[in-house]
Amino acid sequence: MRKFLVILDESPECQNAMRFAAMRAARTSGVVVVLAIIPPEAIQHGIGVAELMRQEAEDRITTQFQLFARWMRDSQGIDPELVIREGDPTTQLLAQLESDSEIGILVLGAAAGKSGPGPIVSRILRDLSTLSCAITLIPGDLSRERLEAIS
Repeated sequence: MRKFLVILDESPECQNAMRFAAMRAARTSGVVVVLAIIPPEAIQHGIGVAELMRQEAEDRITTQFQLFARWMRDSQGIDPELVIREGDPTTQLLAQLESDSEIGILVLGAAAGKSGPGPIVSRILRDLSTLSCAITLIPGDLSRERLEAIS
Protein backbone atom coordinates (compact mmCIF):
# COMPACT_ATOMS: atom_id res chain seq x y z
CA MET A 1 0.00 0.00 0.00
CA ARG A 2 1.27 3.44 -0.91
CA LYS A 3 0.98 6.06 1.86
CA PHE A 4 1.18 9.76 1.19
CA LEU A 5 2.12 11.91 4.19
CA VAL A 6 1.01 15.53 4.12
CA ILE A 7 1.26 18.22 6.78
CA LEU A 8 -1.83 20.03 8.01
CA ASP A 9 -1.18 23.60 9.07
CA GLU A 10 -2.66 27.03 8.54
CA SER A 11 -0.40 27.99 5.64
CA PRO A 12 -1.92 28.89 2.27
CA GLU A 13 0.11 26.18 0.51
CA CYS A 14 -1.35 23.47 2.74
CA GLN A 15 -4.52 23.32 0.66
CA ASN A 16 -2.64 22.50 -2.56
CA ALA A 17 -0.55 19.86 -0.81
CA MET A 18 -3.71 18.24 0.62
CA ARG A 19 -5.43 18.23 -2.76
CA PHE A 20 -2.44 16.76 -4.53
CA ALA A 21 -1.95 14.01 -1.93
CA ALA A 22 -5.63 13.04 -2.11
CA MET A 23 -5.76 13.02 -5.90
CA ARG A 24 -2.56 10.96 -6.21
CA ALA A 25 -3.73 8.53 -3.53
CA ALA A 26 -7.06 8.11 -5.32
CA ARG A 27 -5.35 7.44 -8.65
CA THR A 28 -2.85 4.95 -7.20
CA SER A 29 -5.04 3.16 -4.62
CA GLY A 30 -3.08 4.80 -1.84
CA VAL A 31 -3.75 6.18 1.61
CA VAL A 32 -3.34 9.72 2.92
CA VAL A 33 -1.86 10.30 6.36
CA VAL A 34 -2.35 13.86 7.57
CA LEU A 35 0.20 15.01 10.13
CA ALA A 36 -0.65 17.99 12.35
CA ILE A 37 2.02 19.30 14.69
CA ILE A 38 1.43 21.46 17.74
CA PRO A 39 4.60 23.57 18.10
CA PRO A 40 6.04 24.14 21.58
CA GLU A 41 5.28 27.88 21.48
CA ALA A 42 1.56 27.10 21.11
CA ILE A 43 1.53 25.63 24.62
CA GLN A 44 2.19 27.89 27.59
CA HIS A 45 3.39 26.11 30.64
CA GLY A 46 1.61 26.52 33.92
CA ILE A 47 -0.79 24.67 36.14
CA GLY A 48 -3.79 23.69 34.05
CA VAL A 49 -3.04 26.23 31.33
CA ALA A 50 -0.88 23.95 29.19
CA GLU A 51 -3.50 21.22 29.06
CA LEU A 52 -6.22 23.71 28.14
CA MET A 53 -4.07 25.21 25.36
CA ARG A 54 -3.21 21.73 24.09
CA GLN A 55 -6.90 20.81 23.95
CA GLU A 56 -7.74 24.04 22.10
CA ALA A 57 -4.98 23.34 19.56
CA GLU A 58 -6.24 19.79 19.06
CA ASP A 59 -9.80 21.07 18.60
CA ARG A 60 -8.64 23.54 15.90
CA ILE A 61 -6.68 20.78 14.18
CA THR A 62 -9.62 18.38 14.27
CA THR A 63 -11.98 20.99 12.82
CA GLN A 64 -9.55 21.84 10.01
CA PHE A 65 -8.88 18.14 9.34
CA GLN A 66 -12.60 17.37 9.11
CA LEU A 67 -12.99 19.91 6.29
CA PHE A 68 -10.18 18.31 4.27
CA ALA A 69 -11.32 14.79 5.15
CA ARG A 70 -14.87 15.48 3.96
CA TRP A 71 -13.55 16.79 0.63
CA MET A 72 -11.21 13.79 0.27
CA ARG A 73 -14.03 11.32 0.96
CA ASP A 74 -16.63 13.07 -1.18
CA SER A 75 -14.55 13.96 -4.22
CA GLN A 76 -11.69 11.42 -4.18
CA GLY A 77 -13.01 8.43 -2.25
CA ILE A 78 -10.11 8.68 0.20
CA ASP A 79 -10.56 8.29 3.96
CA PRO A 80 -7.52 10.04 5.46
CA GLU A 81 -5.88 9.24 8.78
CA LEU A 82 -5.02 12.04 11.24
CA VAL A 83 -1.87 11.97 13.36
CA ILE A 84 -1.25 14.75 15.89
CA ARG A 85 2.21 15.28 17.34
CA GLU A 86 3.61 17.92 19.64
CA GLY A 87 7.06 19.51 19.41
CA ASP A 88 9.39 21.02 16.85
CA PRO A 89 7.66 20.64 13.46
CA THR A 90 10.64 19.31 11.52
CA THR A 91 11.68 16.95 14.31
CA GLN A 92 8.14 15.59 14.57
CA LEU A 93 7.87 15.18 10.80
CA LEU A 94 11.07 13.15 10.74
CA ALA A 95 9.88 11.11 13.73
CA GLN A 96 6.62 10.30 11.91
CA LEU A 97 8.53 9.17 8.83
CA GLU A 98 10.71 6.97 11.01
CA SER A 99 7.75 5.48 12.89
CA ASP A 100 5.73 4.54 9.78
CA SER A 101 7.77 2.57 7.26
CA GLU A 102 4.79 2.38 4.87
CA ILE A 103 5.01 6.08 4.03
CA GLY A 104 6.30 6.21 0.48
CA ILE A 105 5.81 9.84 -0.44
CA LEU A 106 6.02 13.03 1.59
CA VAL A 107 3.94 15.81 0.03
CA LEU A 108 4.96 19.30 1.10
CA GLY A 109 3.44 22.61 0.10
CA ALA A 110 6.06 25.18 -0.81
CA ALA A 111 5.31 28.82 -0.13
CA ALA A 112 5.40 31.18 -3.06
CA GLY A 113 7.27 34.45 -2.94
CA LYS A 114 10.56 35.91 -1.89
CA SER A 115 10.48 34.47 1.64
CA GLY A 116 11.37 31.02 0.36
CA PRO A 117 9.55 27.70 0.44
CA GLY A 118 9.07 27.65 4.22
CA PRO A 119 11.10 26.41 7.19
CA ILE A 120 10.10 22.74 6.99
CA VAL A 121 10.80 22.49 3.25
CA SER A 122 14.15 24.25 3.67
CA ARG A 123 15.21 21.94 6.50
CA ILE A 124 14.03 18.75 4.78
CA LEU A 125 15.90 19.65 1.60
CA ARG A 126 19.12 20.04 3.61
CA ASP A 127 18.63 16.56 5.13
CA LEU A 128 17.35 14.94 1.94
CA SER A 129 19.82 12.06 1.94
CA THR A 130 18.58 10.85 5.33
CA LEU A 131 14.94 10.43 4.30
CA SER A 132 13.38 7.04 3.73
CA CYS A 133 10.79 8.17 1.18
CA ALA A 134 10.32 10.30 -1.91
CA ILE A 135 9.32 13.95 -1.65
CA THR A 136 6.88 15.87 -3.80
CA LEU A 137 6.93 19.65 -3.48
CA ILE A 138 3.74 21.43 -4.47
CA PRO A 139 3.95 25.15 -5.21
CA GLY A 140 1.46 27.05 -3.09
CA ASP A 141 0.38 29.26 -5.99
CA LEU A 142 -0.30 26.42 -8.43
CA SER A 143 -3.78 26.74 -9.94
CA ARG A 144 -6.43 24.12 -9.20
CA GLU A 145 -6.60 23.24 -12.90
CA ARG A 146 -2.85 22.70 -13.15
CA LEU A 147 -2.85 20.71 -9.92
CA GLU A 148 -5.54 18.39 -11.29
CA ALA A 149 -3.68 18.01 -14.58
CA ILE A 150 -0.41 16.91 -12.97
CA SER A 151 -1.88 14.63 -10.34
